Amino acid sequence: MQEYYENNDFDEINSETVKSSKSSIKNVLDGSLLTREIVVKQFPFILFLVFLAVIYIGNRYHAEKIVRKTVALQTELKELRSEAITSSSELMYMSKQSEVVKLLKKKGINLKESVEPPKKIVIKKKSIFDK
Repeated sequence: MQEYYENNDFDEINSETVKSSKSSIKNVLDGSLLTREIVVKQFPFILFLVFLAVIYIGNRYHAEKIVRKTVALQTELKELRSEAITSSSELMYMSKQSEVVKLLKKKGINLKESVEPPKKIVIKKKSIFDK
């Protein structure tokens, strides 16, 4: 057990880490971290990363805007579809023969309903080979 207490390398490393972390916080707060040579060399890459982050955020907002428009258009499409179905069913009801007769009587138009069924007229075409 004596050997472990004699070797204080771990304690020295620990104290250096604590000192370096305190100094790194101080360097960040006073701005001297940004003037170091390593950071200055990496500045173009840092700017590139910031640019990519801005593009990514902008793309996200644009995608959300498109999704909101899509949802609004789908809702409008459902409403228009139901309105079209309602209109077509009303038109089919109004175009029934009995409804047309009622509407004519209501408007005072004196038309009579045909009692005879319609006849089909067939015309034979003459070909140039027929004599």
